[in-house]
Formats: sequence, C-alpha cells, structure tokens
Amino acid sequence: MQAQNKLSRLVQSVEKAPAFCRSWLLSQIFGRTIKFAGTAGVRVVSLDFQQSVLKLANKKRVQNHIGGVHAAAMALLGESASGFLVGMHVPDDRIPLLKSMNLQYVKRATGDLSATARLSETEIQAIRSTEKGEVTVKVELLDSIGVSPVIAEFVWAWVPKVRKPAN
Repeated sequence: MQAQNKLSRLVQSVEKAPAFCRSWLLSQIFGRTIKFAGTAGVRVVSLDFQQSVLKLANKKRVQNHIGGVHAAAMALLGESASGFLVGMHVPDDRIPLLKSMNLQYVKRATGDLSATARLSETEIQAIRSTEKGEVTVKVELLDSIGVSPVIAEFVWAWVPKVRKPAN
C-alpha cells in the first residue's frame, strides 16, 4: 500500500530506520503530537497501513485507586490505537475527528495493556476516497495475562479542512 498523506509518509520514513529503534521513533513522534498520550506513556509497538498495536505500562501516573490502569487511560489507549491508524489514511485536505467511543468495562485489568486496531481494505479505500464520512473501529484491549478488560469501539469521522478566506 502506498503512503497517501503526511502522516503515512512520515511513518514510512521511520520504517527505513534500523528495526531496533522504529518503535521508539514512532512513540516519540506520536507522544509529541498527541501530548496527553505522550504524558501517559503510550508506546507504539507496531504500525502499518492495516493495523496498529500500542501499549501502556501500568505505572503510577495512569493508575486508579486499586492499582490498575485507570478507565480513562484505557480509553486513551484505544483512542490512540484507532486514531493513529485512521489518521494514516485521511488525506491532507481533511481532518480526522473522534465522533464517539463506546467502552464497556467487563473485567479488572491486570498489569500493562495493549491495544490493537485494524482496518479492512474496504474501510481504507472509503477513508481515502470519500470527502466526508465515518468508520467504526473495534479495538482489542488486552492486559498482561491476555484478558480483555474492555470491549471498545471508536467512531472516527473525517471532514474537509475549513479554508480561511484570504484577506
């Protein structure tokens, strides 16, 4: 698949770096762009055109009152995984916007969390070729023992950028 926007070209350029530092580079880029994710410590494990895998360590800054990853931090991780992936396909003359998220907290999380988001070829083509639209991205969140503590779904929209009139 070919890069279509500034973000996907940047991600592809990182792929030219040595394998041992790609995850770190992507995490730095992401954390500096999405400051809340950077503050929380969201880390990019892998990213390609059809799938993103991000992790969040169960550290004090993201814990709840019982020592697990806070519900809001779980939402941030899922939003980050789905948003980074969708953002790789939204053309530069449009902007991606999180429209809604549905999270059902079903189990207590143990340890660190990972989030995996996927897009089908059909969804990718719709994002790339439709001026305005939306896509629902299911995100699989797993804790360190392989349990899914959250059922998560994020609805992303994309709309044309509003151009300011020339003065």
